Amino acid sequence: MNDLVSITLDHAANYDEWRAVARRLLAAGVAPERTGFRHASSSADLFDGGAAILTPSGNTDRNIRVPRAFVGLARDVLCHRDGSRFALLYRLLWRLSENRRLLENRADADVYAARRLAKAVRRESHKMKAFVRFRRVESESGEAFVAWFEPEHHIVERTAPFFTRRFSGMRWSIVTPERSAHWDGRSLTFGDGATRNDCPDDDALENHWRVYYASIFNPARLKLNAMRAEMPVKFWRNLPESRLIPELSRSARREQYASRSGTAPSAATARRLVASQPGMAMPEVTSVNTLDDIASALQQCSRCQLCKSATAAVPGEGPAHAKLLIVGEQPGDEEDLSGRPFVGPAGKVLDAALEEAGIDRKSVFLTNTVKHFKFKPRGKRRIHQRPNVSEIESCRWWLDLERDIVSAPVTLALGATAARAVLGRPVKVSDIRGRAIANDNGGVSLVTIHPAFLLRLPNQAEARRQRTQFVNDLRMARTRSEQSASLL
Repeated sequence: MNDLVSITLDHAANYDEWRAVARRLLAAGVAPERTGFRHASSSADLFDGGAAILTPSGNTDRNIRVPRAFVGLARDVLCHRDGSRFALLYRLLWRLSENRRLLENRADADVYAARRLAKAVRRESHKMKAFVRFRRVESESGEAFVAWFEPEHHIVERTAPFFTRRFSGMRWSIVTPERSAHWDGRSLTFGDGATRNDCPDDDALENHWRVYYASIFNPARLKLNAMRAEMPVKFWRNLPESRLIPELSRSARREQYASRSGTAPSAATARRLVASQPGMAMPEVTSVNTLDDIASALQQCSRCQLCKSATAAVPGEGPAHAKLLIVGEQPGDEEDLSGRPFVGPAGKVLDAALEEAGIDRKSVFLTNTVKHFKFKPRGKRRIHQRPNVSEIESCRWWLDLERDIVSAPVTLALGATAARAVLGRPVKVSDIRGRAIANDNGGVSLVTIHPAFLLRLPNQAEARRQRTQFVNDLRMARTRSEQSASLL
């Protein structure tokens, strides 16, 4: 009997299906070198013509425990288009049974390959979030919005929940050549793909967007090389503003020349020229792979106006393999001067609460939603001001990068500002405090108060009650993060 085993998967990126197959293979003791994977829509697999279809007699119901990091890694890798991804993950799973710390060895060939595929998928997911453009259509049931996108990998089902949070109040569809996602305001469903011709090409809203884009266009921020590196040309035709850039750029150069030759530029151009002075342009950040890369690139950030008054940007701090990621609002006065998060009065409250909850600060990744200190001068003091929605959204790009690299199974948001950035929508802390909310990466998010809130409470009894609850929230986050092994 041929001892090679052929496995055909019905879906290209379904974790639950692959998980069920992997459990059967492990129960039957089938070594990785005996397997051949493919999915139903692909071409014939390596072992066609002589491979056996596995029907294991072993116990497939037994619990198989793996590091939590493997579950998140597997979900990402399965979304890649590489045909070897199924076999790669099963090989890693097989080896993890002998060495549970295998994933910590980034030099291992299999670990390196899996992380490379996962990184490409996360990058593609970021592009989908950034470059999808909805167009309005009228249907029998009323107004709806449709977007066309052409992803490199199988990321539609992975990324669509982001849009349900961001555009929860409207009905929309995202259509790609292979899969489509549909949101009716209450439930998210998926279907087959379609063609570009099935989607609208333009709508009246785009004209308004082009007028707005032209009014805020800053030629100093135009980095065509960076655009090509970050956004494949195939996406450009989906962006209403892309057709404006060549003429706006030429016009800006003409008006800059005219201003140097003595001809006064228009008021709008004058504002753009002031904004384009050295130090105001967004740096070209084409490769951010580590936390150190983020910390370095942050010092050149000018995505919002806060960079002009703050001493420096304050990046997150902690191990890249942290199981708990804590997000605050923004640096305070002492954080701004030291360049480290949570070292001021609120940081001391947090340190004491962490210690009481049994959490080692050095094991946690600590960061803030906004990376620059926003303040109002009052004599010699700098008084904290809450960041606005625009500043939160501008800085969220950095926070998402940190969360992707750390990939902690538990994220704890401190306060409403952090909760908005982590969950992608405004929330009331008291409404969701203590609830575990699923993340796109397979982990969970929790929300609690910011430690600065405890410093502002005048009533001592209420302050003690809130602090006790705050410590309990930290204990809940610790308990969940300590569950480093998940059932496969």
